[in-house]
Amino acid sequence: MAGTSDLDRVEAPVTMKTYLMCAFAAFGGIFFGYDSGYINGVMGMPYFIELFTDLKRADFAEGDDGFSLPSWQKSLITSILSAGTFFGAIIAGDLADFFGRRNTIVAGCGIFIVGVILQTASSALGLLVAGRLIAGFGVGFVSAIIILYMSEIAPRKVRGAIVSGYQFCITIGLLLASCVDYGTQDRSDSGSYRIPIALQMLWALILGIGLMFLPESPRYYVKKGNLPEATKVLAQLRDQPLDSELIQQELAEIVANHEYELQVVPQGGYLHSWGNCFRGSLFDSSSYLRRTILGTSLQMMQQWTGVNFIFYFGTTFFQDLGTISNPFLIGLITTLVNVCSTPISFWAVERLGRRPLLIWGAVGMFVCEFIVAIIGTVDGQNPKSVQAMIAFICLYIAFFASTWGPGAWVVIGEIYPLPIRSRGVGLATASNWLWNCIIAVITPYLVGTDEANLGAKVFFLWGSLCVLCFLYAYFLVPETKGLTLEQVDKMMEETTPRTSAGWKPHSTFAQEMGLTEKKGELNEVEVSPPKAEIGDAAV
Repeated sequence: MAGTSDLDRVEAPVTMKTYLMCAFAAFGGIFFGYDSGYINGVMGMPYFIELFTDLKRADFAEGDDGFSLPSWQKSLITSILSAGTFFGAIIAGDLADFFGRRNTIVAGCGIFIVGVILQTASSALGLLVAGRLIAGFGVGFVSAIIILYMSEIAPRKVRGAIVSGYQFCITIGLLLASCVDYGTQDRSDSGSYRIPIALQMLWALILGIGLMFLPESPRYYVKKGNLPEATKVLAQLRDQPLDSELIQQELAEIVANHEYELQVVPQGGYLHSWGNCFRGSLFDSSSYLRRTILGTSLQMMQQWTGVNFIFYFGTTFFQDLGTISNPFLIGLITTLVNVCSTPISFWAVERLGRRPLLIWGAVGMFVCEFIVAIIGTVDGQNPKSVQAMIAFICLYIAFFASTWGPGAWVVIGEIYPLPIRSRGVGLATASNWLWNCIIAVITPYLVGTDEANLGAKVFFLWGSLCVLCFLYAYFLVPETKGLTLEQVDKMMEETTPRTSAGWKPHSTFAQEMGLTEKKGELNEVEVSPPKAEIGDAAV
């Protein structure tokens, strides 16, 4: 339909209250990042190695590669968290639709704390692994639903920057983990590893308690058919009065989009509702199947960049190079680069767009990775060469932190329509953790001195995968900058990824569904009841 969208002419201003509410939700990234990062240093601590193996530090010369956890233990300890998170992310999508986005995140914090308690109490491999598995379920809840929650409550003009704040908090968590590991590495008691582990509970408590004071997502209430509550929380999020025309306009678009999607999506029982995630043609850019594959494959590609190799195994990798006197310090530097580079994305994701960020980020990463691989293969034992390798590894991390790190999370929070949004984001997050787990399992065998011992040659693998990331972003990722979540639906119906950047909204769902004239009477509009939810009767 011709005409200019009401939402493009005027919308509620972004107030400081709005910023703070959205930014606090991003705090979830801190304990996600901290939990991913602390294990890197802990696995290289002498006390931890002696306690969890039969090895004794006194039996080895300084710098001897033999004094380290065997590759199978590194693989198991690191990957088991990702395995738990994979299943937690899938389960969380259903819980978020039934109990609400906010309550699901709070539940995740509680599960996570139980896992941390078990890890802190551990003095043998079995309890440590069990604790990381349980904590993984909690991380899965939070990592999947926090993106959904932030995307649904953030104003469109700053949505990309707000969701990028989640990645920034992940980097802060990684940095905090490196700092704590650095401070406890030389302790000769169980505090060397128990202090870094136990500190995680603080982050979970802050997030869980703080979220209880934030509103639920208005789109959740629309999905449940509760328009009065949706109006109330939307007004709270936008810092506007309940009867504001701006609130009525935005709510009308959310309601109309939901009604439209329910008309075109077959309804059924619980399993059928999951089947909707895979409905449609792979060659139709607007189909649910295409969007599900786009989200899951985008998170797969983010893991294929290889950055978690540095954050999971960087300390032990630098130890194996043999020419670095303090690998813990190098690990701390790489996480500091990660933190300092991520804020670039706050500006770039809204100014340049999601698509260019991913395309050029992949180029920067594969160039740096190939240089590291070449230097390490040709002259890897020369101290000057090692310094150059570290410099390019830091540059590679900077490219990731300012592009693919936040960019992938931003896109998956935007591409799914409301009927499958929670499950779609859950599947995409589960894909992230599945590939995270796979990489955590195989990497120790690729670089371990007791296994393949590829050393710096492993960067040939990561560089080649980043070439695939470049091709993937160029041909398959659409541009979603500056659009409401409802406008993203329309854009994906009418464009291809390579033409999406030029698309402009020309109508609203509210106009098409006849709700434009009812802005002031939205609470009297009948919204289709929720279907195919957990505990609901199949329709």
